[in-house]
Amino acid sequence: MRKIIISLAATAILTSACTTDPYTGERKISNSAIYGGGGAVAGALVGQLAGGNTKATLIGAALGGAAGTGLGYYFDRQESKLREELKGTGVSVKRTGDKIKLVMPGNITFGSNSAEINSSFYKVLNSVAKVFTEYKNTHLSVIGYSDSSGDALKNETLSANRAKSVGDYLENQGIAAARIKTSGLGSANPIASNTTTEGKSQNRRVEIEIVSAEK
Repeated sequence: MRKIIISLAATAILTSACTTDPYTGERKISNSAIYGGGGAVAGALVGQLAGGNTKATLIGAALGGAAGTGLGYYFDRQESKLREELKGTGVSVKRTGDKIKLVMPGNITFGSNSAEINSSFYKVLNSVAKVFTEYKNTHLSVIGYSDSSGDALKNETLSANRAKSVGDYLENQGIAAARIKTSGLGSANPIASNTTTEGKSQNRRVEIEIVSAEK
């Protein structure tokens, strides 16, 4: 039976991997394959425990693989849409498993020591809101950061206010408040060196983490 489970998992992964990207037309191993494979393994194990036979294991693998592929494909599509909308804006899109992260540098989003969004950035946030409106099965965590210069408490407050400004703007564009959580972490989690002007500019940022609403 163990060999059957391993065989099912391998089949699910290979089948899911042989897909065509709906946006580029390229053949690739998508995140859906990872989700589908993992779901098949989990489903097979549950089926084996529940039914104790090959039939139950097959049913569990099929259901688990289908559920995993659905989630992965949903995030694949949302990621592609965000990359399309944000190309050339200075906002980076990063994907890790079932999480998508948008990194918005503070130098293009806010003025110095200000939590008021630059008017030139409204169009970008409108594009972000457009995608969030289309993909409703996700929750958003908006996190503000600063560099290490100046008073730590003031930096934390400023980063929190900047995150709130972005969250409020998205809410005003029609994103349900229940989907949005904001916080400010000051100079924590730097992504570059705080010893250079360029590094500090990168650290002064707002990030939006996008996760499944089911989590």
